[in-house]
Amino acid sequence: METAVRLHLTVVAVILFAVTFASVRACPPSDLAALLAIKAALHEPHFGIFNSWTGTDCCHNWHGISCDPETGRVADINLRGEAEDPIYEKNHRTGYMTGTISPAICRLTRLSSLTIADWKGISGEIPKCITTLPFLRIFDLIGNKISGEIPAGIGRLHRLTVLNFADNLISGPIPTSLTNLSSLMHLDLRNNKISGELPRDFGRLGMLSRALLSRNLIGGTIPSSISQIYRLADLDLSLNQISGPIPPTIGKMAVLATLNLDSNKISGRIPPSLLVSGISNLNLSKNFLDGIIPDVFGPRSYFTVIDLSFNKLRGNIPKSIISASYIGHLDLSHNHLCGRIPAGSPFDHLEASSFTYNDCLCGKPLKAC
Repeated sequence: METAVRLHLTVVAVILFAVTFASVRACPPSDLAALLAIKAALHEPHFGIFNSWTGTDCCHNWHGISCDPETGRVADINLRGEAEDPIYEKNHRTGYMTGTISPAICRLTRLSSLTIADWKGISGEIPKCITTLPFLRIFDLIGNKISGEIPAGIGRLHRLTVLNFADNLISGPIPTSLTNLSSLMHLDLRNNKISGELPRDFGRLGMLSRALLSRNLIGGTIPSSISQIYRLADLDLSLNQISGPIPPTIGKMAVLATLNLDSNKISGRIPPSLLVSGISNLNLSKNFLDGIIPDVFGPRSYFTVIDLSFNKLRGNIPKSIISASYIGHLDLSHNHLCGRIPAGSPFDHLEASSFTYNDCLCGKPLKAC
């Protein structure tokens, strides 16, 4: 009798364990329903990306879906239309998907990473409720046709480290709340229709290492607070409508290596600090900069690229430029410079096109003085 009871209890325990294990493995019905709603709002005609989205266990073998092993909740959505994946290599083409991003995505309250990128045809707006996802760290929608504005409450995503909306049709201003993203490391809003000014307190983004905002309609001036971002290594504000002077403090930033401000309406003089900083890629071309080129080059001046073309610069080419530790590419064309081009490096490897369309420059590689 006792043996039979023990055997019965063992069987019950095994059944309970199996049921519990199965419930952990299979994603909750609420997550399952949300994913199916997301699938219903999207159309992918070529690769069958969503063919694996069947059954009740979305945590296993669903393309692009990963779950938290402890909670069983959906943690990551990673759907990329361009990736090193056999499905793309086999078909010799990149992905194409249409449809919209369903607000049902906001029901995935444990979501940590959301990537729906490079599908070229996904349109509609970013669901405003996305700002209620408290665990979101990566938000990547690059390479679609997303329109509308960045949700005003984006600053509520305090854990966000990557925000990438590049190559879309997003319009409107940068929300003021964005500067609340104290963990943000990578901001990429390139090639949209974003307008308005940069938030004056942009410098509050203390963890930011890359700020890429080129090819938009951003106006106003460059906030001086940007220079407070100690970790910022790459700042690209090119191809906008930014005006006013360049804050001199930008040249004193500790790790800034790339500064692209070309194709704006920036005026005033070139801050001397930019030429003796850690910046190695400096593009200030196609603006309204005037005055002389500061004669401050020295051993700290190391440039793979320095482009000052298409401005209103006057005077001579500074003689100190030959004391720069390295200059790979230099473009001073389309200004009002005059006088003799210095001899020696870097001028001995530069072509005439680097100096053409000035008032009266002479010497190699141009005509003799």
